[in-house]
Amino acid sequence: MNRPEREAAVRRIMERAAPAVPPELYADVVRRGGRMLRRRVLARRVGWLLLLAAGVAFTVWALTARPWVEPPSTTTPPLTGW
Repeated sequence: MNRPEREAAVRRIMERAAPAVPPELYADVVRRGGRMLRRRVLARRVGWLLLLAAGVAFTVWALTARPWVEPPSTTTPPLTGW
């Protein structure tokens, strides 16, 4: 097929009447879509809640453990200059 034939074929396809959707199918699709939307919103909220909980847990751990502070020495340094 050359370009004009392809364009004509596409125009014929686009000019066809839209297929009729049965009403019971439409209601089912709307119900499923609403359910999917609610699940997605719930999953997003749970994700943000888990991220917030992880941030709070990390902050509490960092404030109590203070990992940036050097631990005290367990051995004494050698005495020099006596």
